[in-house]
Amino acid sequence: MSSLPTPLITSDPERLGGTPVFTGTRVPVHTLIEYLEAGHPLDQFLDDYPSVTREHAIAVLELAKRALITPAA
Repeated sequence: MSSLPTPLITSDPERLGGTPVFTGTRVPVHTLIEYLEAGHPLDQFLDDYPSVTREHAIAVLELAKRALITPAA
């Protein structure tokens, strides 16, 4: 199993205009969301963006899930 980067997502104004990307890649996180919204399987996203590991993609989805279900303070 590969080790996950910390943080999972980075944003740098010098890279893709500050668009949040999977750390260590130039792949925008919104690209994964768009694939899933369009009904494409995770495997297709991973095939098209081999710099993102399955573990990294799942960890980012889990992060988004926790953000959506955790009540605001």
